[in-house]
Amino acid sequence: MRAPRLAALLFTAILAATQACAWGEHTLTTYRAFEKMPEVVGASPVVAESLESFLRSEENTLEALLASQEAWGRANLEKYAARPAALAFLADPARSDEARRLAFISALRLAPNSKFALYYQPDPWNPPSVSNALSHSAVSTQPDPGASPTKFMALKAGDLVSALTVLASATDEPDYGFDIDLWEDSPSEWGKRYGFGAQPFGANGTAYGSQAPFHMGFMHESRMLYLSAPAIKRSYPLLRSHQFYTLSALAFRTGHAYWGWRFAGLSLHYLQELTLPYQSKLAPGEHFAKVLTAQALAMTGFSGVKDELMHLQSNRQLVLQKFQTELLQQNAQSRQEGPLESALRHIDKDRSYPEWSDRYLRDVVSAQACHAAAALSQTMIATLPAQYVSDTTFDFGAKEASINLLGELSKRDAADRAKLEIAVAELMGNLGAHSRNALRGILKASSPP
Repeated sequence: MRAPRLAALLFTAILAATQACAWGEHTLTTYRAFEKMPEVVGASPVVAESLESFLRSEENTLEALLASQEAWGRANLEKYAARPAALAFLADPARSDEARRLAFISALRLAPNSKFALYYQPDPWNPPSVSNALSHSAVSTQPDPGASPTKFMALKAGDLVSALTVLASATDEPDYGFDIDLWEDSPSEWGKRYGFGAQPFGANGTAYGSQAPFHMGFMHESRMLYLSAPAIKRSYPLLRSHQFYTLSALAFRTGHAYWGWRFAGLSLHYLQELTLPYQSKLAPGEHFAKVLTAQALAMTGFSGVKDELMHLQSNRQLVLQKFQTELLQQNAQSRQEGPLESALRHIDKDRSYPEWSDRYLRDVVSAQACHAAAALSQTMIATLPAQYVSDTTFDFGAKEASINLLGELSKRDAADRAKLEIAVAELMGNLGAHSRNALRGILKASSPP
């Protein structure tokens, strides 16, 4: 069997195991990344507005914008699955708010049960004095993870809320069900009519696995890998980022500041996902030759090496996410700034990158994360308990809830934790700078010509 075919089988297996587990605490990282950016902290409070009100007011401009988004996707995205003509958003003032909302969501090809509730997530560094809590189910279509301290607070139309609060809260929202079961082989009626085709990768039969191709993008792999696993080119974080980016600019231009900030946050979610090397690089730290050997052995009945590769990749990504999440939460509870918070606030770093453009997400964000993957993998292996990142018999995901990672690291050499913090802080610094540059692009695009 030829080498590309062998590699394809293994990479298909790795992709099938993908769960799209990226950074945790998007909202908390965004609060820190933007709390010193003048364009955000100096913005006037905005008036909360329902999605239905926005759509009713801007129906004609939205028809043109959503048509331009589709044209952009066809012109700029490789392997793009064109939107069926029947899903185009057409202005119709006579229809109901419910019908207009469904038409808008369908034109974006989001899950039609997406909530778009009026809510916010408070900054744990500055909790609100009055609690008006919302249930998890009021905001998300997905099960409550339970272990997360995330809190949702209700807003109602007409309430004043800060721009930072709207922006930060929205950066976590796409994980609340936007991209679930959108494929023709998904267990949903909408997947059959959205035109995306069969699910290209991600854990089949799982909700979060189905969202993987919208939150991951392998855009800087080798030519041989693309020949071996062409399915990895069928991913859509660039589409989602562009859709919400342009919606944000339109909302600002037409006087809907609340939705300007909220759509901006939705767009930033997909950018922030790609700053994680495990979302931009397939099998970080592994050589192509090892992949070939693993699959060759599997074809002869010895699947152990292949299974180990898949298992280790999953464990390492979950461990990294848990370390970042626990550290941010611990520092928020103690009001103690650490390396991650300092990196997120490092606004001077922004100028080290190019000005925002349509190519920024691909050529800057994804490329940087992909190139950082091997070194990050080595750092994790050198600094974390071997059981979690090198033991092929240990299932970190199954036991994650009972693991206090920071507590365990406190018992190890302090230099190990410091090295890991430096590595993750570098990634957080990238996330903060890229997020701010993207917002500058949105605000520039929202200005009158």
